[in-house]
Amino acid sequence: MQLADTTHLTYCTNIHPGESWAETAAALHYYIPAVKKQVCPNGWFGVGLRLSDLASRELINPKTLSTFAQWLHEQQAYVFTINGFPFGRFHYQKVKENVHLPDWTTDMRVDYTFRLAEILAQLLPEGLTGSISTSPLSYALWYPSSEQCKMATRKAAAQLARAALALFRIFERTGKLIHIDLEPEPDGIMENLPTTLQTFQQFIFPAMDKLAELEKIDTEHLRRHVQLCYDVCHFAVAYENHQQALAQLQAAAIPIGKFQLSAALRVVWHKLHREAQRQALASFNEPVYLHQVVARTADNQLLRFPDLPLALADHQAAAAAEWRVHFHVPIFLANYGLIQSTQSDIQEVLKWQQLHRYSSYLEVETYTWSVLPADMQLPLAESIARELQWVLQNYAPAKPA
Repeated sequence: MQLADTTHLTYCTNIHPGESWAETAAALHYYIPAVKKQVCPNGWFGVGLRLSDLASRELINPKTLSTFAQWLHEQQAYVFTINGFPFGRFHYQKVKENVHLPDWTTDMRVDYTFRLAEILAQLLPEGLTGSISTSPLSYALWYPSSEQCKMATRKAAAQLARAALALFRIFERTGKLIHIDLEPEPDGIMENLPTTLQTFQQFIFPAMDKLAELEKIDTEHLRRHVQLCYDVCHFAVAYENHQQALAQLQAAAIPIGKFQLSAALRVVWHKLHREAQRQALASFNEPVYLHQVVARTADNQLLRFPDLPLALADHQAAAAAEWRVHFHVPIFLANYGLIQSTQSDIQEVLKWQQLHRYSSYLEVETYTWSVLPADMQLPLAESIARELQWVLQNYAPAKPA
C-alpha cells in the first residue's frame, strides 16, 4: 500500500508454503484479500511476491501471467517487489545454509533472477521501479580460506554484473527499471556494514564498470540495477548503528532498494535469571532455518556462532553479556518474558527513513510463523495484518520544514 509520503509498504509472501505456481496462487488468493480487508480495505494493496524457481518457470507462461495480472487488478493489488533469495523449498523441511543454493557463482542463480525480472516487468505498475531481493552472493563458511572466499566473490560479482546487464536490456525494451537488491545476512559474504562496503567497492562496482565499458554503457546506468536490501534484523544481529550504517551506505553510493522490516531475538543476560533465560531461548531452537548468534562480551568483543545450538553449548557464549539471534520474530512484540526482540531497531530505522527517504519500499518479513514456539502461533492473516498495522502506527513521515 502507498503511504502518505509515497513510500510503499507490503509483507513478503515467503510466509506462505508453496513451491509450484498452483500452490503459491492458492495462498495468495486466500491471504491477500484477507489481509487487505484488515489494513487497506479501500486502497490498492502492495504484494511482496515470493516465487520459487519452479513457480517462476510456470508463471512466466504468458497465459498464466496474464491471468495473475487480471486477478491482481480485480483485487486492487499490485506487485512491486519479489523475494528472489530462496530458490527452492522454504518450509517444512531442513533449509539451513542451503537457502544460499544456488549461489551467485552459478548460472542457475543468474537465470532464475532474470526470469523473476521478466515476470516483474510485466506486473510492475507504471511509475514504479521493481525490486528483487537476493542472497549476499554466497555463504562465506563454504570457503575455508580468505583466498577461496575472494575467488568466489570475484566470480559472483561477474555473474551479478551479467544479471544487471540483462535488467538494463529489459529497461531499454520496456522502460521498466528493475534492481537486484543484495541482502546482507549473518555468515554471508556480505554480513554486516564493513563486509558490505568492501564487497561493493572491491568486487561489485569494478565488475559492473568493466562490463559497462565493454558494452559501451554509462556505468551509472548499469550500477542502478544493483542495490541493497537492508534487512533490519540482520543489521541488528551485527550490532550495527543504523544511523551510521545508512549514512555510510549513502556516502558510498550504495542505494537501498528496499528495507525488510524484521526483528531478531535479543537476550541481555541477568545473573539471577540466566537459566530461565536459557530455557526460554532454547524453545526457539528448531531444525528448519539457520539461527546465527552474535554474542557481545562485557568488553564489547563479538563472538559469532553459525547456529543457535552451537552457541547454547559454548562456555564463552554462556558468559557473554548479550546475545542477538537471527530468528525473525513478530515485529509487533518487544518482549517474550525474560528475553526481548530488536523491535526498537525497526523503530530507529523507520525514524531515519522518515527523515531521509533512503528507499521507497518497506517490506515486513517474518517468515518463521510455522516454527515459532506453539504459544506464539496465532492465526496467520490476523498476525500479518497486526504487523502491518504496527508499521503504520510507527511510521509518520516527517513534515517539510
